Amino acid sequence: MIRLLLVLALSACLSLPARADDQAIRGVISAQIDAFLAEDVDTAFTFASPTIKQIFGSPERFGQMVRQGYPMVWRPDSVKFLSIEDRGGRLVQSVMIRDGSGALHILEYEMISGEDGWKIDGVRLLKPSDGTA
Repeated sequence: MIRLLLVLALSACLSLPARADDQAIRGVISAQIDAFLAEDVDTAFTFASPTIKQIFGSPERFGQMVRQGYPMVWRPDSVKFLSIEDRGGRLVQSVMIRDGSGALHILEYEMISGEDGWKIDGVRLLKPSDGTA
């Protein structure tokens, strides 16, 4: 009985870092979306990875890309976090966003961990399933 309790306690302890990472990742994505809602592209840009920062060069260019390419992220009506997966050592957080017109969008946020914590290294909008296949 004591051995079983020790195994269960060890299992629970080993799962804590993954839960902490999940919460940290969701916190970064939420904070960036909150910054977009406040039209604070300077703050939103701080959640981008060094690669993304290099590609866009400035918060203004980054904000313009999000407004034009990801309007559902710029002005979401609701945000729901779905699964998080490890894909070849990189964590990908799936997020369901409902835009202002009520349409649902599924996005995958690719995350990297660095000296300053978790950063967003890319976002991919998944094509909607039309039920045919």
